[in-house]
Amino acid sequence: IIIIIIIIIIITIIIIVQSRLQGIEIKKVEDFKYLGSTVQSNGECGKEVKKRVQAGWNGWRKVSGVMCDKRVSARMKGKVYKTVVRPAMLYGLETVALRKRQEAELEVAETKMLRFSLNEYIRGTAHVRCFGDKVREARLRWFGHVQRRDSEHIGRRMLRLELPGRRPRGRPKRRFMDVVKEDMKLVGVREEEAEDRVRWRQVIRCGDP
Repeated sequence: IIIIIIIIIIITIIIIVQSRLQGIEIKKVEDFKYLGSTVQSNGECGKEVKKRVQAGWNGWRKVSGVMCDKRVSARMKGKVYKTVVRPAMLYGLETVALRKRQEAELEVAETKMLRFSLNEYIRGTAHVRCFGDKVREARLRWFGHVQRRDSEHIGRRMLRLELPGRRPRGRPKRRFMDVVKEDMKLVGVREEEAEDRVRWRQVIRCGDP
């Protein structure tokens, strides 16, 4: 998944210089799929968020017989949800700088699935934490993994990469490191603490699996 960030940069360069690969001009596209994740040329992630929501609903429908069965306990439904549905929605999002609106879109979809399944106090009964908390945990876990690599490792270098030129006027786009810094401030950790893998995972963990 580290390669996704690199590919965004590569495709931007390709569009600018109209590169050729083995004498064949590379077709310009607005987005493409790589390792199951949608990469957009403008650096946005709106299409990927919608695909994650769709993937979640597809997973929920596959187990709807269990999720909607009144004979199955709420706790067991929560375990099924966290095993089948949530991983499909979380896939690849640890490398994405989600906006608050996009995070809310994912949480709304999750809440609807749980409401259809339980019709009661949802998260406490099923022992399911908010989707935003789990995205933050996944993002910080991935950041810690990259941070522990050698300083010359390409993944770590990409996190600090500054593209030439000025950022456009107006409200700037949220970059991955901008979101990670917000996450660390919210959790109360510092970058240097990522060197201790066990301690880092204990601190960023927000509860359920």
